[in-house]
Amino acid sequence: MIASNSSTGTTGTAIPYSGSELELFADARIWRAYWQAQIAPFIGKRVLEVGAGLGTVVRSLSHLPIVHWVALEPDPDMAGRLSVLSESGVLPAFCEPRPGTTSDLAPDEQFDTVMYVDVLEHIEDDRAELARAARHVAPNGTLIVLAPAHQFLYSSFDAAIGHFRRYRLGVLLDLCPPGLSVARARYLDAAGLLTSLGNRLLLKQSVPTPAQIGIWDRVMVRASRWIDPALSFRLGKSVLVVWRRS
Repeated sequence: MIASNSSTGTTGTAIPYSGSELELFADARIWRAYWQAQIAPFIGKRVLEVGAGLGTVVRSLSHLPIVHWVALEPDPDMAGRLSVLSESGVLPAFCEPRPGTTSDLAPDEQFDTVMYVDVLEHIEDDRAELARAARHVAPNGTLIVLAPAHQFLYSSFDAAIGHFRRYRLGVLLDLCPPGLSVARARYLDAAGLLTSLGNRLLLKQSVPTPAQIGIWDRVMVRASRWIDPALSFRLGKSVLVVWRRS
């Protein structure tokens, strides 16, 4: 995950991550399966995941025909944990943990897919970040962003875990890097939007409990899988955009 802008000398760009949502949402398996089904058709054989965290995404997508996956992680501690997971065989053999940010990539490195999963909101200059990432998208490749939706839902929890912002779909689409066009753009989790709005207006709870996350995952996300397509994906707690290089 990415939280700020700072650098070190010899090991690339190191950005300490102060958030805690990785642990909080680690067991949200239904949600993870839902959004991954939305992006699976756009994932190629060579993947760059920016802000790979603890490798949850690559592990859950290891069934896809992926040849090489670079798990790029700027937080030194998490990058170290990723390396341990790789060496112990927990991560797929095709996964290469790598410390640093997109600034540390070789200029000629190309990927069929570059993805940001709940990461872009941690980056202050998101437009420059996507423009830099787009230079590493191969022809016919994709750039995928999943992020929390709606600034009016921004809470003390967002601030505590290092979010600079949440996104409206139109705002995220406006960040489209040159040379790419939209392949998919939608909101996800309409039922979750209602619960988040209720918490924002009524409960005003700063941090969700594991029990609340479990109920959201088992009940609300299951409902959203039916509600979202019925609403043509026009409402949701998260926003998903896939760009493709022609």
